[in-house]
Amino acid sequence: MQCNLLERLPGIAICLLFSVISLSAIASPADRYPESMLYSKPVKVADGVWSAIGATQYFSYENGGHNNNLSFIEGRDAVLVVNGGSAYLLAKALHDEIRKVTDKPVLYVVDENGQSHAALGNGYWQEQGAIIIAHADAVTEIEHRGADGLEEMSNILKEQIEGTELVVVDRSFNDQLELDLGNLKVQLVRFGPGHSPGDISVLVPERNVLITGDMAFHQRMLPVFPDTDTAAWLETWHSRFEPVAKTMTIIPGHGEPTSFAEVDKYTRGYLEYMRGKVTELLDNDGTLEDAYGIDQTPYMHLETYEQLAGKNAGRIFEAMEFE
Repeated sequence: MQCNLLERLPGIAICLLFSVISLSAIASPADRYPESMLYSKPVKVADGVWSAIGATQYFSYENGGHNNNLSFIEGRDAVLVVNGGSAYLLAKALHDEIRKVTDKPVLYVVDENGQSHAALGNGYWQEQGAIIIAHADAVTEIEHRGADGLEEMSNILKEQIEGTELVVVDRSFNDQLELDLGNLKVQLVRFGPGHSPGDISVLVPERNVLITGDMAFHQRMLPVFPDTDTAAWLETWHSRFEPVAKTMTIIPGHGEPTSFAEVDKYTRGYLEYMRGKVTELLDNDGTLEDAYGIDQTPYMHLETYEQLAGKNAGRIFEAMEFE
C-alpha cells in the first residue's frame, strides 16, 4: 500500500495503521511467555502431542535460548521429549509445563541434531532419569563442537545458563529406531542428508504427526552451512521425506505446526529456486559476487532473511562450482 502525502489526514492515518500492522506481522515479539524461560507455552497439536514453539529469531537473552521447537509426546506409560533444549533451566521450564499435562515420567529425550539448542539441556533430563538419544553423526557433532556452543550460549544467556553442562548421549542410532511409550509407538527416522549432521525426524504414525526437526522450514529462512549439501538435501526430500510427510501434520524445527505444502514451498521450493539461479550464473560465467546479488525477494518475509540470504547464496554458489 502506497501513501500519498497530499491526501487528507484520515487517509494518512489509515496508511500508517496498515504499515504498523505489516511490521508487527513480520517482527515476532522477544518473548511470548514472560513468566517462564520458555519463549511460548506448549500447544496441543494432536492427542498426546504437544510443542512449545520457539522464537524464529536467533538465540537471545530475552527468548531464553528457546529458538527451536521443544515437543513432547505422551503415551500410556511414559513421555518422550524432542530436543533437550539450549540450557539446563530451559529444560526444567519445559518439564514444569509437562507436569501440568501429565505425571508420567519422561523416559526418553531425543535430540533432532547436534546443535546447541537441541543438546545443551540434556544434563537436566539425565538427572531426571531420562535416556538421551541422538543420531550417531549428531553425537560426533556434540563431541567436536559442543564446548564451543556452550561458551557461546553462556555469553548470550548469562545467569540463565546456570547448571548447564555437556553430557554424553546415552544411545545412538544410524537409520531408524522405534520406541514404545505404552500403546503408542514413536519412530526416530534419519531420512538422509539435510541441513546439518545427524538431522533426524520423529514420526508418530497413530497421531498422523511428523516432528521434522531441521529437515523442513517455513516461517524462518533455512540456513545453508559450509558443510550443507543442498543437492543431497533435495534428494532426501524427494526420495524419502516427501512420501512420508505429505499427508502428515508437520511440527517443523522452527515455526508453528503446519502442512506439508507449506514446508515444501519454503524448503524444497527455496533450495530449487536458489540452485536454479546459481546454475544460470555458472552457465554465464558468473562470479561469487554475482551470487550475492541473486534476487531473493520472494522469501524476504521469512524471519532471519537479512542474516541468512547472502550467506546462503554464497555457500550454494561455492558448492555448486565443484558439483
